[in-house]
Amino acid sequence: MNVDGAELEYTTHLPFPRSEVFRWHERPGAFERLTPPWSRVTLERDGSGVRDGARVTLRVRAGPIQFDWALRHLDYREGERFCDEQTSGPFRAWRHEHRFADHADGGTSLEDLIRYSPPLGAAGRAFVPSIVNRELERLFAFRHRRLANDLSRHAAWQDRPRLTVAVSGASGLVGSALTHFLTTGGHTVVPMIRRGEGGGGPVIRWDPEAGRIDAAALSEVDAVVNLAGEPMAPGRWTAARKKSIYRSRVRGTGLIAGAMAAMPDGPRTLVSASAVGYYGDRGDQRLVETDSGGRGFLSEVCQAWEGATAAAEKAGVRTVHLRTGVVLTPAGGALGQMLTPFLAGVGGRIGSGAQYLSWIDLDDLLGLILHSLYTTGVEGPLNATAPNPVTNSTFTSALGRVLRRPTVFPLPALAVRAAFGEMGREALLEGQRVIPRRAMDSGFVFHFEGVEESLRFQLGRMTT
Repeated sequence: MNVDGAELEYTTHLPFPRSEVFRWHERPGAFERLTPPWSRVTLERDGSGVRDGARVTLRVRAGPIQFDWALRHLDYREGERFCDEQTSGPFRAWRHEHRFADHADGGTSLEDLIRYSPPLGAAGRAFVPSIVNRELERLFAFRHRRLANDLSRHAAWQDRPRLTVAVSGASGLVGSALTHFLTTGGHTVVPMIRRGEGGGGPVIRWDPEAGRIDAAALSEVDAVVNLAGEPMAPGRWTAARKKSIYRSRVRGTGLIAGAMAAMPDGPRTLVSASAVGYYGDRGDQRLVETDSGGRGFLSEVCQAWEGATAAAEKAGVRTVHLRTGVVLTPAGGALGQMLTPFLAGVGGRIGSGAQYLSWIDLDDLLGLILHSLYTTGVEGPLNATAPNPVTNSTFTSALGRVLRRPTVFPLPALAVRAAFGEMGREALLEGQRVIPRRAMDSGFVFHFEGVEESLRFQLGRMTT
């Protein structure tokens, strides 16, 4: 293809063998891991991998604008390179060449070479490159850091057998990211689904409400990661909603735990979601895994959620209760909901701003789940939070700096209670200062210990 427009090159050094870096790119989930979380992109595949002839269609949404971007793979040379070329989309022409070479220190030099021709003729050539080049700078700063981080997580367990992991809640915010993270590391993920066809791969059928699970399929996996549960927010907690939130966690977890307990040769590791809400509102008290549970609906749910694994624990299944804090990713969750008002310049602290927010970068959470799957000494409650929890005011200021927006519009506590009731009080006005003692004691390394560093990474603001 003859491309007569801009030519850009992005190079990074990775301290991992070229063969492993190339294999990572060939595995399922690589494209998804390299897609920035601040973008609104879904993809469809025709074929698999990056070999010649495979095709990918990106469905891109940017504000009110939506378009399809179709790419085909070509010029594949195993261990050396592959290319993506536009067949239809927003550019007159686009070609992205991925080149892999041995580095002098034994690692890998990864070079991304982009050639493109902008649309709209002379007007496009005058204005489009400045926009595209700026966005590509953000994109590749993010991609190269995530790639290095993911490779380091998987390299830590390179001498251990790859795992087959059943995941409940695999289509959710954390579950879908975990799936792509594990498959790029060479693991096999078997989603637990309630309905539908399951995308053509192996699945485990289950129905928590009816108490049914495919025990035969479950018995074939090495471990289970249980993430299923109705979202806690947004919206008021009516009596019916509270009952649904409670049941969705306790019934599903109990069904999985009971099935695992009845299997003499089934999976012997269960990593089951919980939350820092377990501790209740504890002010500025530093909380570790040995601290007691608190009061309130969130604490009640978390305590029952963890208790639902009792059958598996009694049967000798190593069980980890992942007490997760606020997961930072613009793809959804709390940060995803905050972005619109903060980008509009009307964000601010909630209530007094003194309540603590225990957070964790999404990528560190995925790494901690992998750490939990392999580390036999990790058992029982495990605080899945960064080592440095912050107050709501500190978090608000950091987000404002990253987005370059003012944060002078506080949301009064009275307004929170009026709008959200019990949910607003427990989830927004109260907090916990949680420390991940067991994660650190077991050797887990956080890539993002500071909240501003995490926000800059997840929002693609590292170079701005």
